[in-house]
Amino acid sequence: MLRTAARIGLEESLERITLRRVADELGVRPGLIGHYFPADDLVSEAFAHAAGHERVSLLPPAERTLPPLRRLARFLVRLTGDDCLDLGRLWLNARHLSRFKPGLRAAVSAQEAATRAALTELIEEGVRTGAFTAEDPLGVTVQILVTVDGLGSYANADPELDHPVLAGMALATAERLLGLGAGTLRAEACN
Repeated sequence: MLRTAARIGLEESLERITLRRVADELGVRPGLIGHYFPADDLVSEAFAHAAGHERVSLLPPAERTLPPLRRLARFLVRLTGDDCLDLGRLWLNARHLSRFKPGLRAAVSAQEAATRAALTELIEEGVRTGAFTAEDPLGVTVQILVTVDGLGSYANADPELDHPVLAGMALATAERLLGLGAGTLRAEACN
């Protein structure tokens, strides 16, 4: 149920997630879906499912043995790539709707906190190993994520706004904040 609802949210929007729509997709009655998830809970849980899956795909557990520089590089390249366009739209949609839906607001906050914690931990590891320099890893994390979120606000923008500076903005921000040379993260992501 959650996978189906999350897919609808990713492909169409969170507003399209309804008990009837999910039931139709699964070939069951809406009451069955409603038994497990009241409508607002279904939207919140579907968002949390999609966002949690996103985090695992961006920071795969199998890569924990890689050096922090390479993991950060891959994270940022994945996060700002075309494959994440639907996820950018999902986050934009969730943040907007969370103004009106307390359950979704809680889910957005929880997912933001989990992503912030994972990225801060990665940056702290990079500082400990000498890969990065940062006096305030959480502050660096917040600046990187705000840059990524700002880029995400262009998920529905006119394709003519697709300027090359946008593609490298999150990488350049991270490099500047972490004392890395220009181009270091893009080069490292290819390794």
